[in-house]
Amino acid sequence: MKVIVVGAGIAGLAAAWELVRAGVGDVTVLESERRAGGVIVTEHVQEFIVEGGPDGFLAGEPELPALATELGIADRVVNQQARGTALWNGRELAPLDEGRAAALLGIDATKADVAAGFRSFAGGMAEPVAALVQRLAGVVRFAQGVAGLVSKRKRWHLAITGGSAHDADGVVLALPAYAAGRLLEAIGVAHGRALGEVVYVPSITVSLAYRDAQITKPLQGSGFVVESPEQIRACTYASSKFHGRAPAGHVLLRAYLPPTDDDPAKIAHTQLAIILGIRGEPLWSRVFYWNRGLPRYRLGHRDHVAEVRHRLARLPPLAIAGAGYDGAGVSACVRSGRDAGRLISRLMAR
Repeated sequence: MKVIVVGAGIAGLAAAWELVRAGVGDVTVLESERRAGGVIVTEHVQEFIVEGGPDGFLAGEPELPALATELGIADRVVNQQARGTALWNGRELAPLDEGRAAALLGIDATKADVAAGFRSFAGGMAEPVAALVQRLAGVVRFAQGVAGLVSKRKRWHLAITGGSAHDADGVVLALPAYAAGRLLEAIGVAHGRALGEVVYVPSITVSLAYRDAQITKPLQGSGFVVESPEQIRACTYASSKFHGRAPAGHVLLRAYLPPTDDDPAKIAHTQLAIILGIRGEPLWSRVFYWNRGLPRYRLGHRDHVAEVRHRLARLPPLAIAGAGYDGAGVSACVRSGRDAGRLISRLMAR
């Protein structure tokens, strides 16, 4: 029995891992890009650890520590160091309730969840991705985008961009909702179009490196959000938030910006220089563009997803997983992927 997982983001890798653990003998992950991880991107630049996407997960969520234990990297989980978030009101940095800070940043979590802080991995959030790819050696295939999905004799036929194809007994679509929605609509799944309407908010992150001496104002807490964002929305003191993000005597900042046609690094530095009293230019900067970043659910989203899954139950084994359905955080994606893997393994066992 063969199962194909479409998408090698953290949700797709978690689904494949669950299928392999359940004893499904033939599992293949197809990824359209040439790397795994999706929005999880960690780069190592001159002894700095730079995150392009999420930099951690809520400490109270068990999914990533449990996965790390299974992968043998539990000792790599690290706790947040600096705590507390400020609000830049245009004049000064004022203390801000953590629950409100999370809401302003679009983090879907309770005040208690946020109060527990965040955790990450010593080498960055790409560590569990790399560990999964290593444990799934031979399973993940890159540059394999799925262009079409057709049901044939209680199995699935997947057309691959470029002309090749795969057949499978079960499929996990671990794709953004807009991509999965197109495939589901093509096979006649009602409400598939509604998934395609999930809004993915564009954003830009800019990481900037400085020497300690360049920052003339104290970096208190883990960062700040901007009350009336025009050019930057927020800033994380990355080297304060988690240990080892910058070498001794240096500071790593990460700014969040809305889409812009101007130079994001220049905008970020100019604004941060005013707020934090930065002297001189950054040692270097790294910009990450997310044309489709975090999903924002519309009213009735859960009902739409539930209805889609109800209709999928009438088809050959098929599941959906990822940030577009069950929560945008990394932990939610791991949970969604593993749930999809368990579902397919149960259906295959019938």
